[in-house]
Amino acid sequence: MVEQNANLALQYTDRGYVLELGENRLEGKGSELLQNKKVGELYLGK
Repeated sequence: MVEQNANLALQYTDRGYVLELGENRLEGKGSELLQNKKVGELYLGK
C-alpha cells in the first residue's frame, strides 16, 4: 500500500516503511511506527 496519510496507512499495515525524499528513513511494525515521534517530525516538522 502506498498512502500519503501515514496515520491511516500504519493503522492497517503489519509492517511499514516511512520515506522522505524517496529514501527509507524508518521501518517497523505499523503499530510501533504510529507511536514513533520521528514519524511525526518527518511529516509535521519539528
